[in-house]
Amino acid sequence: MKLLRPIIVGTVATWLLAGVAYPLVMTGVSQLLFPSQANGSPVRVGDTVVASRHIGQYFSQNQYFWGRPSATVPPYNAEASAASNLGPTNRLLIAHIKNRIRALTAVTPGLHVDQIPASLVESSASGLDPDISVQSALIQIPRVSKATGLSAGELKRMVQENVLSPQFGIFGRDRVNVVQLNLDLYKVAHLLP
Repeated sequence: MKLLRPIIVGTVATWLLAGVAYPLVMTGVSQLLFPSQANGSPVRVGDTVVASRHIGQYFSQNQYFWGRPSATVPPYNAEASAASNLGPTNRLLIAHIKNRIRALTAVTPGLHVDQIPASLVESSASGLDPDISVQSALIQIPRVSKATGLSAGELKRMVQENVLSPQFGIFGRDRVNVVQLNLDLYKVAHLLP
């Protein structure tokens, strides 16, 4: 019994400290210092949450900018985050890429295969990338312009306004959050505040 009591007390104390106190303190600190991030970085239209800033959304209509392809089923399924795990010489991967190239060139006036960034035809490791390169957004302008009736100049301005710098100024490249860009596009096209 002398050996059992310290084991039980130690177990309960560890559980209370690591399983209750620590999570409560961390939740409180994160809600106080980083409330948006702690709640999933929600994107809102009015009072309605329509997306998360860090999880891509599936856009297939011509009037919106398209994000990076997703290998999840259905596309951008946060519960099934994964890559296709297909190697670079896999016939299925090559077929997917060729189909994506055909889809882009079929709906984008004047787009040539050599202009298409790899990130528009190759899915990411997570399948949830919310961002595309600036070039990936710019080459979609003719398609979006044709579908929305907005001028190429206005769409280019919107893309430039949505360019995000590298993380901490050094990690990654300039990029565009597709959800935010499409939300801005939706507001302009539907004359929302």
